Amino acid sequence: MNDPEVQATRALLIEALGAAPDADTSTPDLRTMFTPSSHRLALDPDVTVVRGARGTGKTYWAKALTDPELREVASASYMMPRLGRIEVITGFAQGGGDDPVFPGKRALASLVAQGVDAKDLWSAVVLMALKVPEVLAFESWSDRIEWVSRNGEKYEAALRRADRETRERGKTLVLLFDTLDHLHNDRGQLDLLLSGLFEVALELRLTTGTLRAKIFVRPDLYESAPKAFADASKLGANATDLSWSRENLYGLLFHQLGNHTSEQAKAFRRSTGQWRPEGEGRFIAPVDVIADQKRQEEVFVTLAGPFMGTDRRKGHTYTWVPNHLQDGLGRVSPRTWLHALLRSAQLTGERYAGHSLPLHYDAIRESLSSASKNRVAELTDDIGWAALAVELLEGGQVPMEPSAVRFSWDKQGLSAKLHELLKDETQGSGPRDISNAPVPAFALLEELVELGVMTKRTNGAIDLPDVYRLAFNIGRKGGVARKPVT
Repeated sequence: MNDPEVQATRALLIEALGAAPDADTSTPDLRTMFTPSSHRLALDPDVTVVRGARGTGKTYWAKALTDPELREVASASYMMPRLGRIEVITGFAQGGGDDPVFPGKRALASLVAQGVDAKDLWSAVVLMALKVPEVLAFESWSDRIEWVSRNGEKYEAALRRADRETRERGKTLVLLFDTLDHLHNDRGQLDLLLSGLFEVALELRLTTGTLRAKIFVRPDLYESAPKAFADASKLGANATDLSWSRENLYGLLFHQLGNHTSEQAKAFRRSTGQWRPEGEGRFIAPVDVIADQKRQEEVFVTLAGPFMGTDRRKGHTYTWVPNHLQDGLGRVSPRTWLHALLRSAQLTGERYAGHSLPLHYDAIRESLSSASKNRVAELTDDIGWAALAVELLEGGQVPMEPSAVRFSWDKQGLSAKLHELLKDETQGSGPRDISNAPVPAFALLEELVELGVMTKRTNGAIDLPDVYRLAFNIGRKGGVARKPVT
């Protein structure tokens, strides 16, 4: 590349990645919507549970499924014609829209305090979604739920009637459930609410042909919810996980670059093969750019060079970047991935403007601190107690013996701080053992490892992945240096 081309490509990275969709704050966009092969089952109407950590696409796909145009794109991309014949109703989500069929968080808290049965609650939500007159006539959720609890035969008759009517229209009705970590602050109550939802959803799957529930949920919440109801084992058979392979992550990056509206996006498409136009400014990359590691590395090398330094001893850029952004379970959030590359381009322009490539390896390394800060902000929003627990280790160095972790927690009063934190209804649910006082440190450690926030070495020592460690200002000998986030 000559200098103008380098500058233009760097600008493309900044503009395209800065405008990348974020389902928490915007609606998915036809042009930039990426359909990784590993997410096909997540959209299948017959798959009841979709497990995914923060940033993996739960809310993105929940919103996309509510949009007929985006469903058509997904239907064509995944060769799933049935997606074009579904009707979607939101059964629970933050906000709720203009006329939600479910109770809000405060109403839910009140209902739980009254001791309502979770299964009856979600059954009432189903009837509201189906617009059953007897239930619509009530003004309060308490009355609706009581009606359901006393009228089991009428509930089943309403399902059969709705199933028949939906089949006659040639449709499948899908009830979407998302942002379920906001159901209740108390983890025990949240688990019970989810258990009731899972039971109702499975009954729809097993007893009707055209009524389906699709539940987007964090893996840890899925695992901890009791599953003592009939046929519970079949729930796992109707579940899938939102995962992002390295090929998916690079495919997402190249899709965003090739689908920007600038002239440089056209140049990027020309330089990477024959992109297929799909109308309305949407282009599909060649298969090898989306799915072949060797080809993807060739393309990324044109952006960042082959090495994280002057030679191979510092690592290969293609593998180094995703490896340093993954959590303890090997998962990389696509949101964190795009943010790191965006910040890399910005830092290159600010500090290495004369570099011969759009991305400088030192800028990539420095971007990790910013990406880590964003990831920790997400952790704080979703699992505030986990962020608090790691924050109390600030200034330390990993690997760290479990006894040292427990000593630091005890010294700084973690148990009391956790109980105080969870009085704030915006902080989400707590750890599984929060009901105990003091909270057992060994249980917290195990849960943090299960969440991927921490890792445990073969000798039992506790470690932290860089994507969390850097923002918490925790050192590691020989690791990526902690630097102020700019």
